[in-house]
Amino acid sequence: MPDILHRIGTTTTPDKVYDALTTVDGLAAWWTADTHGDAAPGGTIRFRFGDAGGFDMKVVDQRPNERVAWEVTDGPEEWIGTHVSFDLAQEDGYTIVLFKHEGWREPVDFMSHCSTKWATFLMSMKQLVETGAGAPHPEDVQISNWH
Repeated sequence: MPDILHRIGTTTTPDKVYDALTTVDGLAAWWTADTHGDAAPGGTIRFRFGDAGGFDMKVVDQRPNERVAWEVTDGPEEWIGTHVSFDLAQEDGYTIVLFKHEGWREPVDFMSHCSTKWATFLMSMKQLVETGAGAPHPEDVQISNWH
């Protein structure tokens, strides 16, 4: 099965990145302003992107300053049953974020689109934790007619 993989480094602490990944306000500040739900383990977070739809993610793992993982429970067919994870580590003064969106059944065009969008949103998260302001949807970079 193909996966989407990204790696970014932030010049901030792991706890700041972890907060951006584990609170509704933090997620809304870098991914989509229309974020609601329960970000605690076992909870479901709902991410909406206007006319483009959205995703529901069940929080399956949270380890402070180390790991956050979700399972996609609702959204586009290609996403349902896939898993999204963020693994954090410290390296040479950086907090490294290793991102995975795994479990895609096949590498369709939508996966390529999502890979690029994940990259733009991860840069939005980096911007948020380093400067205090991200670029969540609807302020994100538009890359195609799929947004």
